[in-house]
Parts: sequence; structure tokens; C-alpha cells
Amino acid sequence: MKLLDSIKVRGSSDKRVELYQGDLTDLSEADRFDLLVVSAFPNDYIPTPSSLIGALHRKGLSVESLSLVKDIDLRATFSCWLSMEFTPQDPGLKFRRILCFEPLVRGSPPELVGDIFRALTPILAERTDIKTVAMPVVASGDQGYSVRTMFKPLLEAAVQWLEIGLPLEGIKIVTRTDAGAQEALQVLSEKKSEYLQSAPKTQSQEVDYDVFISYSRNNARESEALEKALREARPNIRIFVDRKALNIGSAWQPEIFETLDRCRKVVALLSPDYLGSKVCKEEFNIAWIRGREADEDVIFPVYLYTTQLPTYMKYRNYFDCREGDKLKIMEASKMLLASIDGV
Repeated sequence: MKLLDSIKVRGSSDKRVELYQGDLTDLSEADRFDLLVVSAFPNDYIPTPSSLIGALHRKGLSVESLSLVKDIDLRATFSCWLSMEFTPQDPGLKFRRILCFEPLVRGSPPELVGDIFRALTPILAERTDIKTVAMPVVASGDQGYSVRTMFKPLLEAAVQWLEIGLPLEGIKIVTRTDAGAQEALQVLSEKKSEYLQSAPKTQSQEVDYDVFISYSRNNARESEALEKALREARPNIRIFVDRKALNIGSAWQPEIFETLDRCRKVVALLSPDYLGSKVCKEEFNIAWIRGREADEDVIFPVYLYTTQLPTYMKYRNYFDCREGDKLKIMEASKMLLASIDGV
């Protein structure tokens, strides 16, 4: 592959988003990376001539075969699965895992990109040996979107997630054609100029809220019960409970990041509806990354209703309030206040 240009992401380490032109199935040793992102329709791994899955199949790597024994299966909640680690037989395949992204519903191009990055976070939380990721300019092949339309949100999301601390060293985005490369280069040039002139994202030194309650709209009653218990115990407590719709026109949600960065604790009311909400997963992912970067317990998880929790949501001790037990929600409010006080 040919490196066309890159953006060095601000921070202490040398993280980069790189634009390449070339064939993801015909790589040199210098092109090696850990994880290849491919997209598919649900349970549809037919190796069509123009798809990346088809190109992999022609090199002896069957996505359908990999799907039979998955390492991590998050299709129900994050529309993705991770393959077991493998050793490719073809010398042109220089990666050891694939992440197959297969959403049940295809949204707008930026929404699709946002879903990919929401899916990456729980995978990287569980498989810490994955440090480098590559992906094609998604949806610019068989789905017919222009490279410019898809590369712009991909680049924006990649830069911003790396800057706030997504645990990767780099992201490679690859286009195959000369025309696609020219479109992507123009987008990258514009973004690079804008990025170099913008102020870096830094963790806020001011705390405007003691608690951010992250909840599904369908669990509003339980959220209100928790808020009431907190205010009765501590009338001057500062609680952020605004519920704004996710901006599906953007692959990165700066408003969520900025608000979460000004809160001491993020209460996650975990439930089936929580896992079904894109905005809730976005909030959890940003809070998880913030806690990881600061080495702090930012998230206060409350297990509200029984569901199949991804591992990264239950790696800490959650407060069990199943099934929406009001008395346990009262107890959770006391534990939350104690954690804020550092007890």
C-alpha cells in the first residue's frame, strides 16, 4: 500500500490516522496491523467479486468460516463480532483478526461510521493486545456512496476518538482507486489544516456537576427515582440528567464529551433498553475512556434490569438493583454519595 498522508493526533504518544491507497489483501511487512474491519449484511458473507469479503476469500481467508467460531460476539448490542486470532496462509494478508460489522439496520453514512466506533470500544476493552486497526472507506463500494461522503466522517471520528484516548496506536483508512485517493486526499488536507488550528481537547479542570445520569428514555421513571433520592439526601447536589437525541448527522458527539468531562461521576443505568440506545452506549464509551485515561472510577454502574451485559460493562462491581427494585435504588443513591465523598 502507498501512504498518501496522515494526521498526528495530539497527545503524549505518537498516534496517527493514516490514509493509504492500495489493496488490503496485498500487503507488505511494513503494512502489518492487528485488526481489519469489514462490513457485511447480517449473516451474509457471500464473497461477491467487488467486496472486501470477496477479495479475502480469493486469498484463502473465508469470513464465513471465521464466523462459525467467534472470539467475541456482540451482534445483539453492538452489531459486530470479533474473529479468533488466525495465521493467514497468503503472504499478502498481514493481520491476525477481523472485526465484522453487520448492523441490522443500515442508516445514513455518518450514522454507520458512528456505529463502527461504538462497536470498537468494547472490543478494545476486552482485547488489549489490539493496537492497530485498518479499514476500507466503508460503504463506498457496493453501497455506492462517494469516497468523499464516507471518508469525511471516518476521518473525523478516528481523529477525535484517538485524541480522547481510544486505546489504539493508529488507524489506517484505505481506498483503492486513483479517483478515490484524490477525493480522500482533499478531505484530509482540509481536516488537517482545521485540526492544526483548533484547540486541543483537554480534561476540564472545572467540575460543573457531581453526577451525570446516563439512562434510556424507557427507564426515565427509575432515573427520576434515583435523582429524587439523591436530592433528598443532599439538596445541593448538582445532577445532569438532560436527555438529548444523538446527532446522527455526526460520527462524533462533541456535546456528550464536553458534558461528561465536567461531571465527577457517571451513573449508568444498565438495562436492555440502555444497550439498545446509541446515545447511552456513546456516553458509556466516552466515560469508560475518560476513566481509563485518568485511572479513576468515573462510572458508577447500576444494574437496573437483567440483560446480557458486554464484558467491559461488568468488569467493575455494579450495584444490583434488578428488577428496578425501588429500595435498592435508594441504597444505590447512598453508595453513590459515599463514592463521591471518597468513602
